[in-house]
Formats: sequence, structure tokens, C-alpha cells
Amino acid sequence: MDIEKQLEIIKRGAVEIISEEELRKKLALSIKSRRPLKIKAGFDPTAPDLHLGHTVLLRKLRQFQDLGHEVYFLIGDFTGQIGDPSGRSEIRKQLSKQEVARNAQTYKKQVAKILDMRKLRVVFNSKWFEKMSGVDILKLTTHSSVSRMLDRDDFKKRFTAGENISILEFLYPLMQGYDSVMLEADVEIGGTDQIFNLLVGREFQKDFNQPQQVILTMPLLEGTDGIQKMSKSYGNYIGINESAKEIFGKIMSISDELMLKYYELLTDEDLSKVKTLHPKEAKVNLAKIIISQYHSVQAAEKEAEEFTRVFSQKEIPQEMPKFKTDGKKTVLAILTESKIVASGNEARRLIKQGAVSFENEKIEKDDFIPQKSGILKAGSRRFLKIIC
Repeated sequence: MDIEKQLEIIKRGAVEIISEEELRKKLALSIKSRRPLKIKAGFDPTAPDLHLGHTVLLRKLRQFQDLGHEVYFLIGDFTGQIGDPSGRSEIRKQLSKQEVARNAQTYKKQVAKILDMRKLRVVFNSKWFEKMSGVDILKLTTHSSVSRMLDRDDFKKRFTAGENISILEFLYPLMQGYDSVMLEADVEIGGTDQIFNLLVGREFQKDFNQPQQVILTMPLLEGTDGIQKMSKSYGNYIGINESAKEIFGKIMSISDELMLKYYELLTDEDLSKVKTLHPKEAKVNLAKIIISQYHSVQAAEKEAEEFTRVFSQKEIPQEMPKFKTDGKKTVLAILTESKIVASGNEARRLIKQGAVSFENEKIEKDDFIPQKSGILKAGSRRFLKIIC
């Protein structure tokens, strides 16, 4: 594929390329020498589950694979024990080697839903870091300075606010930079919050007399609240391992403005055509695309039909969780114990907003006790069959 067509695909959704001219030269050399570019992306296995926010980078890696380039999926099993300080306002909790290893295994299974595993190079940075002596690792610090580290926005904010920054955190970007040296990366992809670490990689490669990697940054995907970046800790995530029903409901809850960003970063759809659709139709289509990617086309169609039946025709779903009670539990206890809400606080908020009903009767107090079997509804898409 020629350079311009490759660039069109590579640039979709990207925030910044440092630099595009360097990338052009690398692509031209790749075509001339018939040598694929080495594309690097690092993932610290600090949590076992991937969500749609993670897939923004994974999809870009798949595009590079489809263009014939060599993708290196670097699992930071060594650096993951330190914890990336990017975007953090406090010292990150360190994980044990066993925790990181368990999470790394689940990562490999989940990325297979997006990446072509036959063409993927999975590497662990413990391969080189565990062989290095303490002196070798300390020598990495000679490639940067404290003043350079304090140029970093999140470190600068914490330093100005008088908050703790551990020396260990200073080592993290140096180690990530050294990863690029070990892989001889041509391109490294990361989120916009990773820009400092990615630039360190360029500096390290220069110090080690290697051609400098091109940096490609992708935007951070906002979660279902439309405000914070998608994160499990914010409770605004859509996990790729969640049920098709849960994914469908969460996507239908996002704003129309956010929907377009999801289309751009999570699908290959023509955005000009998407903009011609009615927002509701576009959102249903988006949900079907996402569910088809991570479950199946059949599951996507089933949830779309269920959505139409329940929300457009005001019917109840054919399948729903059941909860057996003795006629003494309050609605607050039922909501939390059944886990159709995340917490007691969420249950109280929904009741206060008038968003909870039993047998189509709005519940006004959280001490209401259902005395008979029936359907409890929380919000617009959560149903529970109560059995007395």
C-alpha cells in the first residue's frame, strides 16, 4: 500500500504524530527495503480486565498489522510492579510479581479479540530487566535529570502542591524508554497522557545511537459519564468481557456527542454516513458493532431486538435476574444484595430521583418492603424479578 493511503489509516483518530515527516521517511524506507516497521505499545498488567478505553490503542495496532507492519505488544511485567505515574496525583500502589503475572495472562486472552495473534510479537520487559544488575539499572538515570523529570506535567503539579513523588516513580519513564532501545522500535503508540514517557524513548534511542522512534498519541476515551477518562476506578467503564446486555445498555446511555467519538475510535465506520443517521439509530448501530466485535453478531441482534421491545414498546425483558425474599427485606436491601446497582448510595440516589418502581408503582422511600412477587425496575434498563 502506498504511503498516502497508509497515512490516511494511521492518522484516523490520532492526536499527534512526532513527527509526520519522519513517519513518511520510515514508511518509504519500509516499502523500498520490504522491511516492516516495528510498532511498539506497552501495557502494564495492573488490572485483569480490559475495557473499551484500552481498545483505542489495540485497534490502532491492528491497523498497523493489517498494513503489514510488525507489532510488538510489550507487557510491562517488570515495570508493572513499579506502576506508571502518568496522570496520577498520588503514588500508585505497587503490585506483587504474582499479581502482575496473573493479570498478564488474562490480557493475552482478551487482546486476541482484536489483534491477529499469529502476527503478534508478545514480549515481557522482565526478559532484560531481570538480567540487569542494580548498577546497570542505576546507570539508566544518567540519561535524564531531576529538572527534566519535573518538566513533566503531573510531576510538576505534585511537586508544586507539596505532594510526595518517590524516586522509584522517576525510574518508570526511564525504563519505558529503555524498552524502546531493546526493541529498536520504529514507532511507539500511547495515550496522550503518555507523551512524556514516549519522548524519553526517543531520547534513549538517540543516546544509544539508534534511529529515533516516531511517536503516535491517541486520545483518552471518556467513559459513560462523558467527563472522566474511562476507568474501572471511576465506575464509567465498558468492559469487553461484560455481557452483551450490559454493553448494549451502557452504550445506549452515552451522550450523542460522545457517540461520534466512540464511532471514530472504536469502529471503521464512515463518519460522514454516521452523521446522517438519527442519534438513536446511530447509537443502536454502534452498540451492535461493539457487541459483534467482542461477542457475536447473533448476540448483537438479540440485544437490539430486546431493546426495541422493552424501551420502544414499553415491555419488560424476557430474561432478567431473580431475587427471593421473605417479605421483610427493604427495597434498599434488595437492590444492593441483588447487585443490580453498584452500591447503597446508588440505590438511594435512584429512589430519590423517582427512578425505582415496583409493579409500575414508583417507590418514594428506601424502606419500602415488597410484600408480593413482582417486577422491580431500577433506572431505565435494570429489571429484577422478586419472588416472595
